[in-house]
Amino acid sequence: MIEVKGLSKTYGNKPAVRDVSFKVERGDILGFLGPNGAGKSTTMKMITGFLQPTAGTAIVGGHDVTRDPVAVKRQVGYLPESAPSYGEMTVHEFLLFIAEARGFRGANRLPPVDRAIRLTHLESVRHQTIETLSKGYKQRVGFAQALLHDPAVLILDEPTDGLDPNQKNEVRALIKELATEKAVVLSTHILEEVGAICNRIILISEGRVVVDETPAEFQARQPGARLDTIFASLTTSDV
Repeated sequence: MIEVKGLSKTYGNKPAVRDVSFKVERGDILGFLGPNGAGKSTTMKMITGFLQPTAGTAIVGGHDVTRDPVAVKRQVGYLPESAPSYGEMTVHEFLLFIAEARGFRGANRLPPVDRAIRLTHLESVRHQTIETLSKGYKQRVGFAQALLHDPAVLILDEPTDGLDPNQKNEVRALIKELATEKAVVLSTHILEEVGAICNRIILISEGRVVVDETPAEFQARQPGARLDTIFASLTTSDV
């Protein structure tokens, strides 16, 4: 579903991402890890077509992101970090707007909106303006817009940020359920999340891939050690 080939991004003389390559298949939940400044969000933005690579490309659902970014966007549900929205809109209005932007028209907008609201448990705030929501509910709205068009690929940047423990468990269960039919790339700083739902780990540091393996293989690097201890031993922060 996703094939990343030598993706690189340079800002002036500063390399942010350096020759990153990996594949994600349907059914995979890939934990995309790294310290702040490692290049995670930049890589995700290039895969989704929101940022032009300096070199390399990504193939998503058979479409090359450098040649046909619009076709890639049709395949992808993207939850960026601190997902943007229109605070003066209600949850229902915002998702109707997203549905129309995704090509749904008239009454055809309602089923995908209702489904997204149901999956993300937003029924109780459907008619509340987004600016009045808690951080956790705002995050759910961002997740709902990513799911709305039932994409084949989900790119999720910190999807459980701001959620309480029960909400985190709900979102993790939803991601696992959705991954039976989709390819999922999940960026997170919560290492327990990786062990809970991911079947693969890619860890990048200073823009380069330093780990591409299963969670069990990652843990086996230092048997009995905490995941954050192993993480710290493999990475250096750019910040």
